[in-house]
Amino acid sequence: MARLGALLPGAALGALLSFALLAAALGSDYWYLLEVAAAGNRTGLPGPLSSHSGLWHICEGQNGCIPLIDPFATESLDVSTSLQHLLCLGPRLHPEPPLPAALHRAIMVVLPLSLVLIVTGWMCGLLGSLAQSVPLLFFTGCYFLLGGSLTLAGVSIYVRYSDLAFAETTRQYGARHVQDVRVSFGWSVALAWGSCASEVLSGTLLLVAARALSLSRRLGTPHSVVI
Repeated sequence: MARLGALLPGAALGALLSFALLAAALGSDYWYLLEVAAAGNRTGLPGPLSSHSGLWHICEGQNGCIPLIDPFATESLDVSTSLQHLLCLGPRLHPEPPLPAALHRAIMVVLPLSLVLIVTGWMCGLLGSLAQSVPLLFFTGCYFLLGGSLTLAGVSIYVRYSDLAFAETTRQYGARHVQDVRVSFGWSVALAWGSCASEVLSGTLLLVAARALSLSRRLGTPHSVVI
């Protein structure tokens, strides 16, 4: 059936696009942009203290990139308490990790896990397409929708985590010290949103394909799928 032959390759391409976008987002360092205007600079251009960061590194001006503090480490590195707060680790004296630290850990688990789920889902979708199995196509469609929800949750957690981190920095140093600081989200976040949309689209196409295949079998319509 021509309709089925269009749905399944479209779902496969959507899954591949979702994987590529999320992999690029995870590997890039433009999730969070922090622009600090230099003293006396009235042009609005970012100063040398500006930085951009990803999930694994933070890059400050011309100083290159340094790894972020490991949120799973049982012991903190030799850094000041204020820096620990800024990186959302909190002091070691807290009996339980503060909320931002828990969010940071969740991000480091959810988004890479979502990337693995895309690969597994693509393999299931390929097997379902080759076998023309309605249950497997339906399962894979639901699987991709769940994976898209997981990616959405990961990006949403990152947005919340970033807001809490800046709010903690403002509380630590006072609003006067951050009045020349402008924060925004970079193109890495846009890639993650695109991955989420592509994954949901793939899941929807697979569900429609499973429905079309089921109806064609009930009606006795011959069908063939070219992958």
